Amino acid sequence: MRADRLLERRRGFAVLGIAGAQGSGKSTVAQGLQARMERQGVPCALLSIDDLYLTRAERQALARDVHPLLATRGVPGTHDVALGLAVIDALARGEAVRLPRFDKGADDRMPEAEWTRAPAGTGLLIFEGWCVGARPQAAAALVEPVNRLEAEEDADGRWRGYVNAALAGPYQTLFARIDALAFLAAPDFAVVAQWREQQEAALRARGGGAGVLAPAGVLRFIQHYERITRAMLEKMPGRANMTVRLGVDRGVVGVSGG
Repeated sequence: MRADRLLERRRGFAVLGIAGAQGSGKSTVAQGLQARMERQGVPCALLSIDDLYLTRAERQALARDVHPLLATRGVPGTHDVALGLAVIDALARGEAVRLPRFDKGADDRMPEAEWTRAPAGTGLLIFEGWCVGARPQAAAALVEPVNRLEAEEDADGRWRGYVNAALAGPYQTLFARIDALAFLAAPDFAVVAQWREQQEAALRARGGGAGVLAPAGVLRFIQHYERITRAMLEKMPGRANMTVRLGVDRGVVGVSGG
């Protein structure tokens, strides 16, 4: 869906969601759209769901109290949904607001003094992220593990049950703030490992950090995301306002909706 049409329809502040598997180019698309809208005179802010991650200490507490796999950032239940809602509500009121930022190299939220600021009167918030707009699965779908991580480290289903419950609850409140959703559809889940490794290689090239993965860690890491990503690849094209189908090289092979 064209952002300018969305703004015309909303006659004021609007939220455009951009969803897609890791490495599908969401950030690049979002940044390009932000630049275009600002050239047209529309004050525009950009927020990634990654910037809403709980702090490292908060995730370590979840790992201790709920399930060890919650130490790893990414899945529903590891974000500060209330913070995201507060940002969107402030922008909707026309206020200037600080936008949280997360340092993936340090695997922790950046100090508030280093957050960027969205101006008062922001007309469009671009909200991007791998699970933006995702919906929970039925309980029966959680029974069988989808990969080795689930089979060996979540044999009783406690972790995936917690993730699914979070997605069914606070995340739906957050996603309900989205006025239109675009989905960047990977050709299949198998390509996600390749795309994710490219992202991690870029982080390593910039000096690395505690949260940067070695190549051997990428395959395990993406298994945390596999269940929801597969469900989105199956269901999201029928729900999104626009679906952009990508090839292995991230080239656009088809567009529907919008």
